[in-house]
Amino acid sequence: MPIEPNDLWLFAKIADIGSFSKAGEAVGLPKSTLSRRIGRLEKQLGERLFQRTTRQLNLTEFGSKLLQHGRRIGEDTDAAVALAQHRQLQPSGVLRVSMPNDFANLVLLPLLTEFISSHPAITLEIDLSARRVDLLGEQYDLVIRMGDLPDDTALAAKPVYRYAWALYASNEYLALHGAPEQPDDLRQHGMLQLLARQRESQTFRLTRGDKTWSGSLPAKVAANSPELLVKLARQHLGIAAAPTVYANAYVKGGQLVRVLPEWEFPPVTAWAVFPGGRLMPGKTRALLDFLDAGLRELG
Repeated sequence: MPIEPNDLWLFAKIADIGSFSKAGEAVGLPKSTLSRRIGRLEKQLGERLFQRTTRQLNLTEFGSKLLQHGRRIGEDTDAAVALAQHRQLQPSGVLRVSMPNDFANLVLLPLLTEFISSHPAITLEIDLSARRVDLLGEQYDLVIRMGDLPDDTALAAKPVYRYAWALYASNEYLALHGAPEQPDDLRQHGMLQLLARQRESQTFRLTRGDKTWSGSLPAKVAANSPELLVKLARQHLGIAAAPTVYANAYVKGGQLVRVLPEWEFPPVTAWAVFPGGRLMPGKTRALLDFLDAGLRELG
């Protein structure tokens, strides 16, 4: 029967304290449990460890030789706990993250710069590919995903940002094609819109007060990059449906204007997704808390 390392550690505790009952109080176990485990250890080793009397507890010759091994197990355990506590206080290691390219460059860049500077013990590996990575299979620590999430009991998610969306076009485009006055008018325009998953027909939903309009619109360009859609709108190629955070700088610069400004899209949520049902590593917790605080300030 293999020896249980914890039994050696308990043996060292009893020997150092000099009492089964006091050692039990120190480790949170009944005296009877300690006696049973030491008895099992002696049987496995084939040697007695203690000479016991009603008033004294002494080590046998073999017990004296074994004591240092038990102490070393305790020291190694304490070192492991200290390492784990240190890693929680000062997170370290390789942190593998996947997120959309546009989101990383246009929204997260200042936060990522600050995070990297303030956590020198963390090595950040960032995947910006358009594909939907397999978080568990490819061993990512955290991914950023947009919109509705599929049910997956192996994963957990936390909302970190909410995108406001709107319609944008250049003054030159509107001067040439006319400005739509109602959502139905959009059917007569070249729409620059996000590429839907599985390439299904994109459905738009717009609200104004208690009025709602929904329907599909013909796409002149469909792409998986909101930043590209905004840039194409700047080139007078159509009306872009895009997040306001990507278009605001061009609106302020006079290169784009809001189309149908009284109509609103439902906001889109950006989620931080990570493995569920397990203790979160300190490095992942550090990034999640950092993004949560920074994006809340960004609004």
